[in-house]
Amino acid sequence: MQACHWRRRLFALATLSLLGGCANGDLQEVRPTLVNDSIHDWIDYDAVAGKNTSPSGFSLTDDERQLRDLAYPLIEPAYDRQQWYSFAGEHGVIGSDHRANFDRTAYANHLFGTRYRSPSARYAKLTEDIRNDTTRLPQFFETASRVLDIDQKRRKALQFVSTSGYERNEALRRIYSNESIVKLVRAQLARRVDGYRFALERLVIVTPSNEAVEVERALTQLQSEIAYYRTHTAPTWVREQSLSSAR
Repeated sequence: MQACHWRRRLFALATLSLLGGCANGDLQEVRPTLVNDSIHDWIDYDAVAGKNTSPSGFSLTDDERQLRDLAYPLIEPAYDRQQWYSFAGEHGVIGSDHRANFDRTAYANHLFGTRYRSPSARYAKLTEDIRNDTTRLPQFFETASRVLDIDQKRRKALQFVSTSGYERNEALRRIYSNESIVKLVRAQLARRVDGYRFALERLVIVTPSNEAVEVERALTQLQSEIAYYRTHTAPTWVREQSLSSAR
């Protein structure tokens, strides 16, 4: 399984080197022809990295695959979105090491780079990235609620259905991977807020503007939403009746 994972990364890297700047479309989105259903399966490896386990060999359910697809934009640095190298990032070929120490200055360093020459552009980009994250939260946590709920049922089912040792171990590996992905996203969200806050403080010091008020509002809303999902499920999610109680 590990060898297959690295072969997929090497293939994506080779494809990137051939395509160069043609990997993305006119709007800097990854071209649909370069995307496949398993594009974000590598997130399992990141989620359990450093742990005494490995991802399950079971096929992903639709919700489990969606969980990984929705997790990716919340895990990758906001400044890596819609770049010419986004294709490689989507395939996990490049990207930040989530096990490394977090650099809260990284987002600000990119924001103050030559790409954004005017203070207004920097304030607008910061606000946009914060709001994009806020918009992504409900769908991710709704999907996470469904996945974690069905995993609770799967864990209970293991006590009553006949399984081989292999099936039981693989099921438990998948449950652990799903839980780890949700934990990884929560950890990354806390780091993103820290990075956004640092960037806002630098903007206020270097190029003070009333636009900082709008950024502060957006950041406060993001923090509020993150705090909400620590103790609540998505408002649109309703726990379905279990099979045992439906009998």
